[in-house]
Amino acid sequence: MNIAVDYGNTTAKVGIFENELLREKRLFTEPAGLRSFLENQAAANVIVSSVSYPAEELLSWIVTVGKKLSLTYSLPLPIKNLYATPQTLGVDRIAAVCGALSIFPQQPCLVIDVGTCINYEFIDEKENYHGGSISPGIAMRFEAMHTFTSRLPLVNPVPDPPLIGSSTETCMQSGVINGMRAEIEGIIQQYLDHYPSTKVLLCGGDASFFESRLNQSIFVAPDLVLQGLNRILRYHISR
Repeated sequence: MNIAVDYGNTTAKVGIFENELLREKRLFTEPAGLRSFLENQAAANVIVSSVSYPAEELLSWIVTVGKKLSLTYSLPLPIKNLYATPQTLGVDRIAAVCGALSIFPQQPCLVIDVGTCINYEFIDEKENYHGGSISPGIAMRFEAMHTFTSRLPLVNPVPDPPLIGSSTETCMQSGVINGMRAEIEGIIQQYLDHYPSTKVLLCGGDASFFESRLNQSIFVAPDLVLQGLNRILRYHISR
């Protein structure tokens, strides 16, 4: 049994794997709950990816008999990283493209991770990771409109707002959700224009707002980061 821990900006996900198969997934919103769970697990191997909590502390909560890895920019990967500044590359972005590799090996992939930010990541058919782009996520866009204006309220998103809003609230909802959908579709099309055989994978906490509303063919992969972490872990086990 292998354990993968993805500690993001707001939540922590834990995946328990048997080889490539995800047997169990748990979600935690507080470190205490995560620690209690991990201290009661006996993993053969473990990998941790964290963007907001000390990875070494997370690793100290788990007893293993094998590999114990923290995902950093310097950790050897099953892909070739062509990013110009790898030391600034978010570890969740690295894990996501490795997850794409595990699903569509030797095929160009565009990963779209819709969370706090929208991360677009591209890996080619030779398993070279090139980079991508980052733009604000749903909550960030609503918060920005509220914070940087004097009269716009803080509005909650809805899954399918009307194109033409009839109130300030519905206008903001339309602008954010429909605007993001147009952005995502436009970015996908630009990649397909350059790389026609590209597979598009959608993941992230806010992916549900778009997964059934995009015109292009996409592969919804809610556990892509966990799958990528497990792919990296298995790469090190086999070395």
